[in-house]
Amino acid sequence: MAKIITLKDAVTLVKDGMTIMVGGFLSAGGPKDIMDAIAESGVRDLTLICNDTTFPDKTHGKLIANRQVKKVICSYIGANPLSIEQMNAGELEIEFSPQGTLAERIRAKGAGLGGVLTPTGIGTVVQEGKQVMEIDGKEYILEKPLSADLAIIGASVADKKGNLFYRGTTRNFNSVMATAADVVIVEAEKLVETGDIQPEHVHTPGIFVDYIYTR
Repeated sequence: MAKIITLKDAVTLVKDGMTIMVGGFLSAGGPKDIMDAIAESGVRDLTLICNDTTFPDKTHGKLIANRQVKKVICSYIGANPLSIEQMNAGELEIEFSPQGTLAERIRAKGAGLGGVLTPTGIGTVVQEGKQVMEIDGKEYILEKPLSADLAIIGASVADKKGNLFYRGTTRNFNSVMATAADVVIVEAEKLVETGDIQPEHVHTPGIFVDYIYTR
């Protein structure tokens, strides 16, 4: 199956009310063009799973600025004052998850696990409403897996089969998100022929990738 699609095609896959994982760390390594196009599409009532809400004028921060998002599951919103304003006004639901816990919850879905046990958050608001288990005399929070209808991620290089390479720290959340969604769309900076990425440099195997958009 041909995986290469246009920007317009990528945006048509995003529907009102979807849960979407968005790769990147602030605005580094994320799917910039696709997020810009979604911001212009008018789609609404989205739930985002992401490390942060980036900036008001960058990537998925634009969706928050446009009030296209109803809930965000993330570890940080401090760089986007609009996220803070909407949260304080009760217009945007924020579920905070410590950064490592967030990554592990996504990984748990991709690995088929029922959840992860972590001591992070014990005795804080993170613990509220969650099951706490005692193991060998120590308390752990059971954090449940995170899944999404779509994962929209960025990659430095993709081949035509969807094998992905991430340059430097741009791997961040992209590789783990590729395993945890029903449909995965990658925005690649560069597209190469299948086989041009050396096997040891493949960070995400093509089996996880459904669609490729290249700038």
